[in-house]
Amino acid sequence: MSQESMVDAARGFIEAYNGADWQRLETGLAPDCIYDELGTGQHVEGAHEVVEYFQGWARAMPDAKGTISNIFAGDGEVALELTWRGTFTGPLGGQSGDIAPTGKKQVTPAAMIFKFEGDEIKESHQYFDSLALFQQLGVLPEPAQV
Repeated sequence: MSQESMVDAARGFIEAYNGADWQRLETGLAPDCIYDELGTGQHVEGAHEVVEYFQGWARAMPDAKGTISNIFAGDGEVALELTWRGTFTGPLGGQSGDIAPTGKKQVTPAAMIFKFEGDEIKESHQYFDSLALFQQLGVLPEPAQV
């Protein structure tokens, strides 16, 4: 797969999420792909399961969009710097059960790494500051002012 095609596929992943085009998102994934979300400790295996996981984020923040600011590519991998913006209006599935919506907005910088096998995404890893995200959403208290 060419570097340009990999960049298009990684960009397409974010575009598919932004447009809630779940079929497009799944089509770009290897059937046995994995997704790791280091901010929450989530690990998901399988294309359909990855799509379902992202649908959960979309239910929690239906207006959420990712905006890509930088793209780096080489050796079968693409890295994106992006910012997620959205409003927490629906329940968010957590490891201890659903987190009730607060109606608060969030702006969270993130990085995603995509690893390709052939013309499909085999692995994706997302890094973001979950503490800052959950403070913005009103789920955790803001840090004390010193």
